[in-house]
Amino acid sequence: MKKIFRFFVKFFFWCIVFSFAIVLLFKWIPIPVTPLMMLQSNKNVKQKHHWVPIESISKQLQLAVICSEDQNFLIHNGFDIKAIEKAYEYNKKGKRIKGASTISQQTAKNVFLWPERSWLRKGLETYFTFLIELTWPKERILEVYLNSIEMGNGIFGAEAAAQHWFKKPASKLSKYEASAIASILPRPRRYKANPVTPYIQGRKQWIMKQMEYFGTLTFKTE
Repeated sequence: MKKIFRFFVKFFFWCIVFSFAIVLLFKWIPIPVTPLMMLQSNKNVKQKHHWVPIESISKQLQLAVICSEDQNFLIHNGFDIKAIEKAYEYNKKGKRIKGASTISQQTAKNVFLWPERSWLRKGLETYFTFLIELTWPKERILEVYLNSIEMGNGIFGAEAAAQHWFKKPASKLSKYEASAIASILPRPRRYKANPVTPYIQGRKQWIMKQMEYFGTLTFKTE
């Protein structure tokens, strides 16, 4: 019994060491592929993905996704408690499930975990969110998020999305175009950033207003 216990202690210890090392490594190097990309490749979905540094991604798109997905991104520690409480109350009343994942949580899920919902995955998501918030600056978290998130069916990352939807590099996206891409993030395989439906047009207008309220996007230096 003691040998089994020691085995599991060593196993969990090395799992923690390995996960920390991977997270620390990804603080600096581009992430070539995510679990979702690999799963989609098995389904014969044509993929587009091209990693670019955050300096090559329009500030308009950076701000648009923050305003659309996680307006407290710059000030929370990876978890937005107020948003979680609101989602919990909403889910008790409604039939549709409303999430409260921050950009940090979505980054942890996209880069390190599988897409299916489960308590195990949610627990690991919390763990990896803690690690990236501990070791990565906010600007790096956003950079990884914008390079790994799906922005169309098989379209991964800001550069691929900009080229696919507007035939231009991500660095050249306007406020109008950036808000269009951000507006489809809840369901990127269902919605189109260009041309837009009335529903997406409404979301786009809302995001642009939030961008005006938010003001200039600046990151604290490490």
